[in-house]
Amino acid sequence: MKRAIPVLVLSVAGLIPVWRYAPSHDTGSSSSVTEAAAPASTPSASSSGGTTSTVVSGSTIDTEKGPVQVEVTFDGDKIASVRMLQQPDHPQTTAAVPQLIEETLQAQGADIDTVSGATITSDGYKESLQAAIDARG
Repeated sequence: MKRAIPVLVLSVAGLIPVWRYAPSHDTGSSSSVTEAAAPASTPSASSSGGTTSTVVSGSTIDTEKGPVQVEVTFDGDKIASVRMLQQPDHPQTTAAVPQLIEETLQAQGADIDTVSGATITSDGYKESLQAAIDARG
């Protein structure tokens, strides 16, 4: 009887992660990140007050969690802002996006760290971001 209670408690504790597990959306692909056929968009430029802003959309990257696509606004040669056009509807992604954008603005490029817990989304984000940077030229 003395062993039954700890065994029961540990069994329930071990099953909680299984009950809470949210399966990812299967894209039918065995790789973690695959690029979609959509290329990065052509840059569009606007000028106001002597500075030139260029807005470029990155490629849509299909991941196991869902599609990822970014839009980058450049002021001259500097990345001024990044906006998510598409992102997976997943709690880890929602928490990771502000951190990814902040790191992008600090690094001024796609050489940023992966956010723990959102590795797949981070990889898709970096790939779409690099496509936007490359499309800008």
